[in-house]
Amino acid sequence: MPASVHSQDQDQSMMDAAASAPHEQEQQLEQEDVLEMEEKRIIVLPGATETAASFQFDGEGHTLGNALRYAIMKNPQVEFCGYTIPHPSETKMNLRIQTYDTTTAVEALEKGLDTVMDLCDVVSEKFTTTRDAFNASEADKMRS
Repeated sequence: MPASVHSQDQDQSMMDAAASAPHEQEQQLEQEDVLEMEEKRIIVLPGATETAASFQFDGEGHTLGNALRYAIMKNPQVEFCGYTIPHPSETKMNLRIQTYDTTTAVEALEKGLDTVMDLCDVVSEKFTTTRDAFNASEADKMRS
């Protein structure tokens, strides 16, 4: 039976393939982690009931936390709403909602998010209208 003959080039290419396999697996895992994180931007924390729940928002801070807390507290069916930033070096925001028996915490959250989105739409429209009016007045001044 003949002995198998390997050249140095074949040995090197085999080692390169073996070395790159874990790197490719790491990249694939990182991509899967990113997809998982994008899918789980809002997590319901353990201990939730229908009328009381804590939610963790990944990648959010005081800007959304305070606006959302304010919008949710305007809902008369909400008994309590507050937010915390667990640690300044982590981009996470926890939101606690407690409602009366007439609604659920998830419904209150959805209504609060809709309210904040509507508010952002109004601000964006007013900004655009005012900016366009300003640009038109500046263009008129330049012509004069």
